[in-house]
Amino acid sequence: MAITLPDGIRFIPGVLDRPAQEALVEEVRAVVSKAPLFVPRMPRTGKAMSVRMTNCGSLGWVTDKERGYRYQPTHPETGEPWPPIPASLLELWTQYADWPHPPEACLVNFYEDTAKMGLHQDKDEEEMNAPVLSVSLGDTALFRVGPPAGGRTTSFRLESGDVVVLGGEGRMARHGVDRLLPGTSTRLKGGGRLNLTLRRVTRSR
Repeated sequence: MAITLPDGIRFIPGVLDRPAQEALVEEVRAVVSKAPLFVPRMPRTGKAMSVRMTNCGSLGWVTDKERGYRYQPTHPETGEPWPPIPASLLELWTQYADWPHPPEACLVNFYEDTAKMGLHQDKDEEEMNAPVLSVSLGDTALFRVGPPAGGRTTSFRLESGDVVVLGGEGRMARHGVDRLLPGTSTRLKGGGRLNLTLRRVTRSR
């Protein structure tokens, strides 16, 4: 069945084969060993999100009750700089992002079986013309996306190895994860899903 997506959103299934996925999982494990997963919290309320997260790159996206959504160059708990973005992810950006400058941040979200992500827009970046590129690893997610100004949304399955690009008119699309389908992948030993989101944060001078 064909999927009709808002303008500017590209769904590219099966970009990574199993060996490439397994290699990327190991690279993410190396990132997490240097920048441990932490629980992000909502601004003002301090409510914990259902995902755990970390980052790699020169900047990382974080959120907490006191200071809200932002990018910063260090891990909020360890105070250490984020580890570099793996070369394999930079290659995906070069191939699919259609943007002349490299990403500065890679947000790593880990979804356990019951985790989800409400509809939202990625709008904490200075450079809003650069696309956002997302890579899925592990269990299948039911991904929902809709036009920036509201209206009808579309849901479809994101499987391990799939790539989504939000660019052009779709850069500010509302998107989220309704739920996971546990047990649909064996890429992660303990189950769950990794979502790797590459972003350009600052405007190129």
